[in-house]
Amino acid sequence: MTAIIQVRQLVKRFGDHEAVKGISFEVEQGEVFGLLGPNGAGKSTTIKMLTTLLSPTAGGATVNGFDIIHQTNAVRSSIGYVPQALSADGNLTGFENLLIFAKLYSLPRARRKERIEEVLSFVGLTDASGQLVRNYSGGMIRRLEVAQSLLHQPRVLFLDEPTVGLDPVARQAIWDHLMQLRQENDMTIFLTTHSMEEADSLCSRIGIMHWGEIVAIGTPDELKATVDGEDPDLNDVFVYYAGDALESGGSYRETSRARRTARRLG
Repeated sequence: MTAIIQVRQLVKRFGDHEAVKGISFEVEQGEVFGLLGPNGAGKSTTIKMLTTLLSPTAGGATVNGFDIIHQTNAVRSSIGYVPQALSADGNLTGFENLLIFAKLYSLPRARRKERIEEVLSFVGLTDASGQLVRNYSGGMIRRLEVAQSLLHQPRVLFLDEPTVGLDPVARQAIWDHLMQLRQENDMTIFLTTHSMEEADSLCSRIGIMHWGEIVAIGTPDELKATVDGEDPDLNDVFVYYAGDALESGGSYRETSRARRTARRLG
C-alpha cells in the first residue's frame, strides 16, 4: 500500500515544554488510523501540525505527498478537518454554513449549490438545511461539521474527538456515514478518540501516544497481543502503554474545554 501521511521526527515545543517529541509513523491510503492517548499526550498538537495549523519546531511530514511546512496550501486543499471545538455558526442555517465553507475552499460558483446539496444529502440534513444551526441537536451539528469538511472532496479527513458529547445513536449515525464515505471514495481517516470501543471497531491501525511520544503502534489485535492477561481489550492496552487515564487527565484548561464542547453538542 501507499503511505498518504508520512511523519518524520516531528517535534513541537511551546517554550520549555516539548509537547511532541520527535515522533515518526506512516498512515496508508484508505485506512482508518486512530491516535489514542490521555489528555495532554500531544494528539491534538500532532493533528494541528499535520493540518498546517501549527508549524513544527523540528522534523516534518507530508500529507498526500505535500510538505506540511513548504506546501501548506496544497496540504489544505487535500484535507478535511473536524476539530474538537464547535466550528458551525449557530446564527446561520445549515446551508449558509456550507456556503461559507464552499467559498473558503474556492469551489467554483457554478458548482457550489450542487455540491452543497450533495453533502447535505449524504449526511442526512437536506430537510434541515434551512433551519438555524442553534436549533440543531448535537448529532446534527456534528454531521454538519463533517459535511463542511467534505465539500472539496479531500483525500484525508482529520477528526479530533468527532463524537465527544454525543449519545450512542448520534455517534453511530456519524460513523455509518463516514464508513460509507471511506468505502465509496477510498478516503483516509485520521482520528483521535477517548472511546476504546470506537477505536477498536473502526480503526484498521492504532498509535498510542503518551507524554509526546508514540509508545505503541499496530492493529487492535496486534496491540492486544502485547498485553498479558486473559482476553485483554483495548482498555487494557491503553492502561498498559499510557497509564491510568485518571492520573493523566490533562490540565484544568483542557478539561474545561472538553466539557464546554460536550455541552454545546449535547
